[in-house]
Amino acid sequence: MSFSNEIKNELAHLEYDRLCCEIAELAGLVRMDGTILIGSKKGIGLELNTENAAVARKAFKGLKKIFHVETEITVQRRNRLKKNNVYLVRVPGQPKVMDVLDKLGLMKDGLMYNPEISAALVKKDCCKRSYLRGVFLGAGSLSDPMNSYHLEIVANSEEYADSLVQLIETFGLHPKISSRKNVLLVYLKESEQIADFLNIIGAHQALLELENIRIQKGMRNQVNRLVNCESANMNKTIDAAYRQRMNIELIQQHYGLEKLNEGLRAVAEARLAYPEVSLKELGTLMDPPIGKSGINHRMRKLEELADELRGKGYENN
Repeated sequence: MSFSNEIKNELAHLEYDRLCCEIAELAGLVRMDGTILIGSKKGIGLELNTENAAVARKAFKGLKKIFHVETEITVQRRNRLKKNNVYLVRVPGQPKVMDVLDKLGLMKDGLMYNPEISAALVKKDCCKRSYLRGVFLGAGSLSDPMNSYHLEIVANSEEYADSLVQLIETFGLHPKISSRKNVLLVYLKESEQIADFLNIIGAHQALLELENIRIQKGMRNQVNRLVNCESANMNKTIDAAYRQRMNIELIQQHYGLEKLNEGLRAVAEARLAYPEVSLKELGTLMDPPIGKSGINHRMRKLEELADELRGKGYENN
């Protein structure tokens, strides 16, 4: 089961104490998944199409409980591409349907089309949350957070997409609008914003799972950074040690270590004896031990001498 379906199954089983919230959620769901049926001999009808059984049951229950309309549910099997079930929740043509459409915010000025979210449905904060819950149930999806963070809602018009963005922004989130194959998408990509959205619509189990994944990925990324940093430091140590050894061998061949003062000669001989250790480790091997800064200072002196020899045409044999 996809992460999106897990969220929808969780949301579909939430119960309400307030009728206004039930209506707001059903309004969001019908807006995204519903189709108005015109031309029936019995009048205007309504149909919802969803691939999620729990969502279909919730729509069926809501229509009967809230509006007391004749409602039926059927299951169809797709034969092409994904051979999954499609659930059709149908309200046959009947006089009450016009009242249903009006209360669900689908009508405006007597017309069976409202390009925006009806303000009457989202007056209260609880109803805003419920409406967004219904919208996600109908046309929302969330990618597997183990792979990426991307939550999107398919919008059926530019006006509605703008209206949906404005509603989400009232909770302090910052959704964007894009298009894909002539379909408008309202989306969130930042993990923190997605987590906030899940909290807003009441998907608390999904939110906990998302947070666990974020923690796991954060720890893994931190470990990777530490490993990469350690690898980089190790490579730098090896490269520096190799360069120091080449400088000392050049001095040994064309100048002579015996001509160096005691401090430089001791460090040079120690580096030749321990060609791969770090400066700090090299300092602890000296007798008496020398700090890293002291070792580094003497290595710079040896490098300056080696550069002078190279300037005179001497190279490592």
